[in-house]
Amino acid sequence: MKSISNTLKSTACAVVIAGTAGLVAVPASAQDGKTITTVVKISGIPWFDRMETGVDAYAEAHPEMNISQVGPATADSAQQLQIVQDLIAKGVDALAVVPMDPTIIEGVLKRAMDRGVIVVTHEADNQMNTMVDVEAFDNTEYGAALNERLAECMDGEGKWTTFVGSLGSRTHMQWVGAGEENAKQYPGMELVDPNNESFDDANGTYEKAKEILRKHPDIKGFQTSAGNDVLGVGRAIEEAGLAGQVCLVGTGLPNPSAAYLDSGAITAIGFWDPQKAGMAMNEVARILLEGGEITDGMDLGVEGYENVSVRDGAGEGKLVIGNGMVLVDKDTYKERLF
Repeated sequence: MKSISNTLKSTACAVVIAGTAGLVAVPASAQDGKTITTVVKISGIPWFDRMETGVDAYAEAHPEMNISQVGPATADSAQQLQIVQDLIAKGVDALAVVPMDPTIIEGVLKRAMDRGVIVVTHEADNQMNTMVDVEAFDNTEYGAALNERLAECMDGEGKWTTFVGSLGSRTHMQWVGAGEENAKQYPGMELVDPNNESFDDANGTYEKAKEILRKHPDIKGFQTSAGNDVLGVGRAIEEAGLAGQVCLVGTGLPNPSAAYLDSGAITAIGFWDPQKAGMAMNEVARILLEGGEITDGMDLGVEGYENVSVRDGAGEGKLVIGNGMVLVDKDTYKERLF
């Protein structure tokens, strides 16, 4: 296992104490006034609104610190980059970033760490310049699970396609890539026009899905990635009178997806709770600020992250993997409403 202890010794606070893994406020003297800012892909959409509830809850548990969430108004990696740059200039102590495109922000994250800023990321296991990347689950397993549910609905045959938030989104490309690999065991499944970019815009996804339905009137399945994709594709399927005939499995949240799950326009959704991911990222950032270590099997005190697996990251940092994957359909989604 690669160590980042030397980096932490130079960038974390001078006093090293044994940090708790739970959401119990540390003494004000340890972190009084320290700032952790979570930077998401886009503000104002259900997925990251839910994450903000976790960040807010974490802030309430740690009133001695300044904890908040920000993000661009649109899914634009350049806007996200500017936000991170501004936060570094303002002297933020720690960043918890969900990158729109990990490659775009490599340079600015390196500069942040060079200046002593703690950097934690999420949905970016290829991020080189991060101390810890936190993932809710193994992304290959998740993408394969989505596709297996799609194949089940399609009876293992017919045309299908994929949507991603952007071609630069690491996790989205992992999920659809694992889906393609999984589909190879079903010779009757034919992938057409893959990797449609949605930029997490439900209306844009709706229009693109209508185009695909016109181009491929015999299409049987969609596997989607961004949180709003299932809403746009589900709307197109329902309006075309194809609910229950065309299969749709993708990442989404139960509450926004409920109506389409009930109608059959969405077959199933996979997700992890972004609230818990936001709390886990902030807990890791706090531990690093204290000079603590992130170790295999540790309990972050957050549901889905009680016994994390810690591996080598893409760069000099670490990769933390939880067990937060959830897959629900019409019969089970109500058990997971937030």
